Amino acid sequence: MLKIINIHEAKTHLSQLINQALAGEQIVIAKAGKPLVQLSLYQSEKPKKRKGGQLQGLIHIHIDFDAPLPDNILKSFLGESE
Repeated sequence: MLKIINIHEAKTHLSQLINQALAGEQIVIAKAGKPLVQLSLYQSEKPKKRKGGQLQGLIHIHIDFDAPLPDNILKSFLGESE
């Protein structure tokens, strides 16, 4: 059932309108008789399932990317002076 109410009435009876929307009623809020917005039940979006492999062949990691750092750089990261 579609129910059209004015803004003042909506502000006054918001809790009741929310309960009606939860019960499945369509609530339209109007100003000077002109419909502006619809109060409806919030539907959360389900997260999209992640899929890997889109960058396969586009990214190349050097073979020694995890090799130990040179001593002077390692000391800088640790806050030690040379």
